[in-house]
Amino acid sequence: MLTTRRRVAAACLLAAVTFSVAGCSSDSGDGTNSDEIAGAGGGGEESPSPSASAAPEKGAPTFDFPSDVKAAVENKQTGDATKDAILRDVAYSAQARLEAFGKGKGQTANMNRYFAASALTYWTNRIATVKENGLTVSGDYRYFDFEVTDVTNGKTAAVRYCEDQSKGYSKEISTKKVLRTQPSDKDFILYTLQAAKDSRGDWQVQKQSWKKGDASCVQG
Repeated sequence: MLTTRRRVAAACLLAAVTFSVAGCSSDSGDGTNSDEIAGAGGGGEESPSPSASAAPEKGAPTFDFPSDVKAAVENKQTGDATKDAILRDVAYSAQARLEAFGKGKGQTANMNRYFAASALTYWTNRIATVKENGLTVSGDYRYFDFEVTDVTNGKTAAVRYCEDQSKGYSKEISTKKVLRTQPSDKDFILYTLQAAKDSRGDWQVQKQSWKKGDASCVQG
């Protein structure tokens, strides 16, 4: 069984790999695995309704989350077919990453479908590290303010979105103990990424960076 000190250290480790846990004083609030992404600006309009309420599209992925994990996606149609496809697949990528952390396996079918290149390598390694340290995820995660900030030749795109982890926590695999912490602005994370269209028509995240507590994502 983990001691209190080891629990805090474990929670902070999980925070360092972007499943942030408030109250870790050593957490810098920033993370990156990529170069600066051209066209990934700030801002973004409020998304009014979760996409989960819409009927799933043909060929849409299914996600197998742990029973104590929920993902809510707030996305909206832009009226531009290319941008709508990009935002749809980026939303899928966010859910694929959460599913992979829940399974403790980076090379899931959904991760391989919606991540590629350095982004896939990075998350695969981080998911393995979290599992090796006896941790997984628990709680509710919300994704919102999706925005395409640049599209080049219909083949590559820059995208931003926010994640709300204020009701998401790390959990000890062995004891099933949820490591609950006090909410903070760092529970809100801005992701900026570069995506590219693959041969089957899916948009895959290739580079990704993030910033915890970004003012454009923080909500009361």
